[in-house]
Amino acid sequence: MSEFRNAALERMRADQVALGMAVRLCRSGDVAKVAKTSGHDFLFIDLQHSVLSLETASDMCLVAAGCGVAPLVRVIGPANPEAARLLDCGAMGIVVPDVSTAEQARRAVATCKFPPIGRRTVFAAYPHFDFASVPVAEATRIMNENTLVVCMVETREGVANLEEIAAVEGVDVVHIGCNDLLYEMGLPGKFGHPDVAAAIDRLIAGCRKHGKFAGVGGDRDPQRQADYIRKGVRFMTTQSDLAMLVAEATRRTQALRAVS
Repeated sequence: MSEFRNAALERMRADQVALGMAVRLCRSGDVAKVAKTSGHDFLFIDLQHSVLSLETASDMCLVAAGCGVAPLVRVIGPANPEAARLLDCGAMGIVVPDVSTAEQARRAVATCKFPPIGRRTVFAAYPHFDFASVPVAEATRIMNENTLVVCMVETREGVANLEEIAAVEGVDVVHIGCNDLLYEMGLPGKFGHPDVAAAIDRLIAGCRKHGKFAGVGGDRDPQRQADYIRKGVRFMTTQSDLAMLVAEATRRTQALRAVS
């Protein structure tokens, strides 16, 4: 039986930042090995803004787990019934978008965690243990301890309720999604705006108070990312597979055209 290890959670528990690659373009589990080689701790497999199927996401999860990268999946919304299926099929965490209230956070926990924390149902064998037969009480305890519930805050209402969301038992990470938050604030694309910086400061304080991990995504400026980490952010997506491919392809073609 393999040991259930969540690389992202181990990083955060050691008070280090867990870095993730957002995946919305790749269709192969090979991307997990690319993430490992490039120093990432987790995959952020995006089912909200892609056409990736559940089967493809599950295949990615199995490859990621096998190479020591934690597979996390972003579902479509707070009440998404597919979250438990993805966890059953290899995911080590669910990223829940559009969480604006503590009640929405509690619903996410209920879906993703086994009793007594949540209401997730059990079945016979899990890929996390190489499908070995593990006593159900032991398996559910280990999975509850190592499965991440990441609540994304992307609205002004969510920012106002940050502390209440962070206080919900079973929530592990509260993660500000800068793109949607800025858009709702009427500040599309204005990363680094004082209002967003204040929201992130509030996030970090609320997570510290309730023993949760603070996350930030969407802002891809390396200097601001570094500043957020210094302040206490411990969960961060670096960039998407698509954006990294375009950036490097553009850099290479520009360098070659410059000599012609």
